[in-house]
Amino acid sequence: MTTEFILLRHGETEWNAQERLQGHLNSTLSLGGLRQADALAARLATVRFQALYSSDLGRAVQTASCIAATTGHALQQDVRLRERGLGILEGLTRTEARLRHPEVFSHYAAGGPDFVIPEGESTSQRLRLAVACLEELAGRHPGERVVVVTHGGLLSSLFRHCLGIPPATPRAFAVLNASWNRFDFEAGGFRLVSWGDVSHLRDLSRDDT
Repeated sequence: MTTEFILLRHGETEWNAQERLQGHLNSTLSLGGLRQADALAARLATVRFQALYSSDLGRAVQTASCIAATTGHALQQDVRLRERGLGILEGLTRTEARLRHPEVFSHYAAGGPDFVIPEGESTSQRLRLAVACLEELAGRHPGERVVVVTHGGLLSSLFRHCLGIPPATPRAFAVLNASWNRFDFEAGGFRLVSWGDVSHLRDLSRDDT
């Protein structure tokens, strides 16, 4: 049986707006991010789904809580849905990280899947945890639709994993805040159905003009 996953990236945070690396540290949703979370909640109010899960990091929980308050679903958190831990780079802008930790940042920017950032983790370590979590959820919800609020880096890794794109290949796709991405899990594997849908944010863009 097919389990349909609607995988959402959290709304924009204050650190997203500053282009600051977050990892396991947290920044609250910006004013725009709160509006994005409300837009996701409004869209999901029209969709029948059976369960709502989230990373346990604050920005994901904040986004998922907006959804839960609108749809009435119980929110379940799972540490395996976290963003990759960026260790000594967390809290720094990319420019600051390049200046303070040039060698580490160079390896990080190169995108090697097995490079472990000091005090952090590798992309492959985080992906393994996420895939194990989603496979477990598929077993828990066969034939159902499940909403998951997670993070940009993890979504990027899952996109590459699903399409067989080498992890170190330069990213040629966007991972937008509050984006709606659908993956189906069937016969032990993931299939990408839709990516980067932000149609629910169109009214927000018009409000800003």
